Amino acid sequence: MKMRAHMVIQGRVQGVFFRWETRRRAQNEGVTGWIRNLPDGNVEAVFEGEQVQVDRVVDFCRKGPLGARVQSVQVTYEKFLGEFSDFRIKL
Repeated sequence: MKMRAHMVIQGRVQGVFFRWETRRRAQNEGVTGWIRNLPDGNVEAVFEGEQVQVDRVVDFCRKGPLGARVQSVQVTYEKFLGEFSDFRIKL
């Protein structure tokens, strides 16, 4: 089943390769969407794909890469739109 997850990750998540590692994981899972740093120090991401693969990337974001300190995660599951062709880091 295809799904879409919209996340905001709070904590020490900028400057620790969070976006780059998430992109690598999403690409390995075949998940599309994007990830970006927010001005308030948080990270926002949208993932689309098969439920199992999206869940794996969401689970990774709950911990983050080495050096990250995830304090809280907000996940909203939305209607799958199929609007992405790849996974990108937004600047």
